[in-house]
Amino acid sequence: MSIKNKLIVALDVDTLIKAKYFINTLYPQVKIFKIGSQLFTAEGPRAVSLVRRKGADVFLDLKYFDIPNTVAQAVRQAVRLGVKMLTLHIGGGEEMIRAAVSAAREEAQKQKAKKPLLIGVTVLTSQKVSKADVLSLARKGIAWGLDGVVCSAQETALLRKKIKKDYVIVTPGIRPRNAETGDQKRVATAEEAVKAGSDYLVVGRPVLEARDPREAVEQLG
Repeated sequence: MSIKNKLIVALDVDTLIKAKYFINTLYPQVKIFKIGSQLFTAEGPRAVSLVRRKGADVFLDLKYFDIPNTVAQAVRQAVRLGVKMLTLHIGGGEEMIRAAVSAAREEAQKQKAKKPLLIGVTVLTSQKVSKADVLSLARKGIAWGLDGVVCSAQETALLRKKIKKDYVIVTPGIRPRNAETGDQKRVATAEEAVKAGSDYLVVGRPVLEARDPREAVEQLG
């Protein structure tokens, strides 16, 4: 898989008009778009529909963290929206994770749809933590049935070495070489993340704030 096929652009904007601009500009150069708290709070499921109507896939990054039943019901709704991937906090515990996994499987069968990848958030890239903490959370999440985890490139190689299972790693904080890091403490270039073993790479501001978003994507590799 080339770097471009691994790339996910974060639609961290507050209106459908802005989201539509980036989708139309970048698709099919970019085939997966991330919808997070900002856009989903502003526009709701319409944002997901906008991406899917274009033919692209959705990474729904709402980082579910609540009592097991609440998270399970939210996951069911995400399955109905047809998202490719979604996130939830591993810190929510085993009961919450297993409830989400069961709900996703059951709802996908009910809808005769493909089950989305359930991706566990270990530690936010804005935080400084030990690699041991990330490894511990990742091990738990995967053992509880998650399809993969979110972690920075700094932890990816360690996880690949220590967790010998089939799982997906999503790495945020992707930046061009020598770019500003902003509020993210653990960033990497696309090349560094892929070399470490990441399956998907999430980039936001370096593309959204670029004069030419398509050229910014090209420069990532």
